[in-house]
Amino acid sequence: MKKDKTTFGWIMEFAGQKRKFYLFSVICAAIGAISQMIPFLVAVHIIGKLLNGDMNFKTYLADFLIMAGAWLLRVVFHALSTATSHVATFSVLANIRKIGLLKLERMPLGEIQNRGSGNLKNILVERIDSIETTLAHMIPELSGNLCAVLATLILLFTVDWRMAFVSLITLPIGMLCYMCMMIGYEKSYQRAIRATKNLNDTAIEYIGGIEVIKVFGKAKSSYEKFVAATKEGAASYVEWMRQNNIYFTFATNIMPATLITVLPIGGLFVRNGSLPVSDFILITILAMGLITPILNCLAFGDDIAKLNTIIGEVTSIINAEEMPRPEKTQQQPKKHTIELDNVRFGYDEKEVLHGINLTFAEGTVNALVGPSGGGKSTIAKLIASFWDVKSGSIRIGGVDIRELSAEQYHNLVAYVSQDNFLFDDTIRENIRMGNLNATDAEVEQVAKDCGCWEFIMALENGFDTVVGSGGGHLSGGEKQRISIARAMLKNAPIIILDEATAYTDPENEAIIQASVAKLVQGKTLIVIAHRLSTVVDVDKIVLVNQGNIEGTGTHEELLKKSPLYRKLWNAHISSKDSLCGGEKNV
Repeated sequence: MKKDKTTFGWIMEFAGQKRKFYLFSVICAAIGAISQMIPFLVAVHIIGKLLNGDMNFKTYLADFLIMAGAWLLRVVFHALSTATSHVATFSVLANIRKIGLLKLERMPLGEIQNRGSGNLKNILVERIDSIETTLAHMIPELSGNLCAVLATLILLFTVDWRMAFVSLITLPIGMLCYMCMMIGYEKSYQRAIRATKNLNDTAIEYIGGIEVIKVFGKAKSSYEKFVAATKEGAASYVEWMRQNNIYFTFATNIMPATLITVLPIGGLFVRNGSLPVSDFILITILAMGLITPILNCLAFGDDIAKLNTIIGEVTSIINAEEMPRPEKTQQQPKKHTIELDNVRFGYDEKEVLHGINLTFAEGTVNALVGPSGGGKSTIAKLIASFWDVKSGSIRIGGVDIRELSAEQYHNLVAYVSQDNFLFDDTIRENIRMGNLNATDAEVEQVAKDCGCWEFIMALENGFDTVVGSGGGHLSGGEKQRISIARAMLKNAPIIILDEATAYTDPENEAIIQASVAKLVQGKTLIVIAHRLSTVVDVDKIVLVNQGNIEGTGTHEELLKKSPLYRKLWNAHISSKDSLCGGEKNV
């Protein structure tokens, strides 16, 4: 998509095949506006006959029927215009969300994290939803009002050009008041936008973090933050409206007061014989309805500004940097050996990996260990293609992962982190996310294999138990075990477990490890672990420290040749001994 499109251009892009509906809506609105003018003309014709003394009701019947028909046309075409614009608008909103969500799949995870889930949710849900009324009503009503103004002006100038100008005398005075309202508009508008966004983000944070707030007794301070955001949100609009009240009052009262000039000046023209009475009546009626459509058009000013802002927020996502991947893979990996060749990577400007060279042979079990913040999870996430390397390359079976299609690569790798997310659905469907084509029997079997069966069957509805938002109805250990079962059901040849048993108790951890060991036979497994005792039997341990590889080998080899590994091991053993001693004392 092009980045230099106007807001209207983006709307037409988002409308897709429904853009013709907007065109049809505008045409219907124009017909409705013209139909709205017909009763005024007929009314003048009726007044003319009355002034001539025609009192035969039958002669007016046709006029009444024309007026009724015109009114009916106006109602029908207004309904058609509004209905078709709503159809197009719902298509626009749906397409914006689809395009935005598809874009998130192609964006680096770091970019998504920098934007924040609350901010993205606010834009793709609430902010997009808020433009429905504007889009659905602005296009037909704005076009209809513009047509009404244009038709009225043409008719006024056709009847008497002098009186047409007289009808417009109050317009520049009112417009001057509107121009005064624009003083400081950008500053006030941006303040209102910032305050509204901050209020939405604070509300999402407050609701999402309510558990932590209650646990740590931060309800008062968190609520005060929410209240402050609410007050600022209200103040940004109240103060903005207050400073414009006088100008707005003058504008909305002076502009429609066309009769102040039309009646006395028109009366003089009638008196001196330069303006027929029938024309004076027609001009008076038209002048009364001239300014209202203009005011209606001006009323859309804030809506247009809001639309520009929201479309700008949406397009900032759509135009964000992507992870370049081909639609189809040209060269297929022959094996599932993973190679990192001089990989460098950093968050923003800070480099955290400094020329990493690693190989994980196909079918082996590997562990990444080291001090916290050393780069273990970053290496795992680069292999999982959550980010792209800054320099160097990562290859699977000799093929650079940037040359594989996103779909194929995601089929190659299953990733389980310590912060697992479950959807607000049943346990069965959460596990089935790993393979949407899996049968119920396969889902239940992988749950048994991963040691989930007993706790699942102990729940009220078993596999049909709804886990709640984010899996909130389950414990941390239960969520992790469900996530591991989901990853195993995927049956990917490469599996990455990023401290995936962090929240499980020792007994269940042993069960999970034994289950995983059976399920990953023949697969390439990478495990990130802080408890070194859980990885002493792996094929290769990689010691990561401060973005560098400080050693590789088996547990025994690293104990002999790496002082840092010995230090970590001794600290781990000491903590286990202390814990066991404490338990005995208890």
